[in-house]
Amino acid sequence: MASECHSPGRPVGGVRKPPRQRARPRPGRRRLPTIMDFCLFIDHGPGADAARLQALLEAPDTARRLGGIPGLSSALAHTPARALDPFLAAAPPPALVLQLYFDRLLALETAAARGGPLGALAGALAQAGGEPGAWETVLTRRYPVPQPRPADATESWCSYLVAYEGPAVDAHAWMHHYLTQHPPLMRQLPGLRELEICSPLEAVAFLPGRRLRQLQRNKVAFDSPQALDAALHSPVREEMRRDFTAFPPYTGGVSHHAMLTRAMSLRQDAQAGLRGGAPRD
Repeated sequence: MASECHSPGRPVGGVRKPPRQRARPRPGRRRLPTIMDFCLFIDHGPGADAARLQALLEAPDTARRLGGIPGLSSALAHTPARALDPFLAAAPPPALVLQLYFDRLLALETAAARGGPLGALAGALAQAGGEPGAWETVLTRRYPVPQPRPADATESWCSYLVAYEGPAVDAHAWMHHYLTQHPPLMRQLPGLRELEICSPLEAVAFLPGRRLRQLQRNKVAFDSPQALDAALHSPVREEMRRDFTAFPPYTGGVSHHAMLTRAMSLRQDAQAGLRGGAPRD
């Protein structure tokens, strides 16, 4: 019997099979693209001496010290601001949260090694603040937003810093839910300029103060406290709150703080450590 040959993709018996279709991703389930950095947070609580910490940050020597840290790409200083979250009672904010960004993990670990420049900086902050403070290393996911801050913007802005102490019953299940469900909602906040989600990172670091390992930190940023306040009273915030009630089980507190954010100069010849005037209305 003679055999029949068919070229690939050619219908057999005159019947063409329908093309195979790919399954469409379920809404809200697909992970959004991100840019990743390595970050160090240095926190000083409500009881710290805010005036002396501010004076230290504004000192030219602080800018020169930061500018001399290899691999440090940017530095932000967060100090207390005011905004009203309709779902939460107000709590005393930290006097200072310093956020330092590195492109490479090795650069962060080198700067945080024994005798390294970050240890000297953390020690100076502890002395100025009158308390040892706390610190944490994290992997920071930066998400694209519809209207980001202009790259050449120089004024200060307002950030909403959130921290989940944890632990979760299943940390991976908790993170999977959060990363797939919450960012698509957060990106819809009116006036949003930045969105970051920070996961714990076991970096090798030796700094004075108490080391933290929280379940997660978040940051959303706006032009001003007024813009943040408007976003917190939007329908999107209500949707986020509904998703919050669906989180996988976890324990520990959750903190939310409105903070004024300013970029710190990394120039070694800088005359001042902080840049940026009052936020825009």
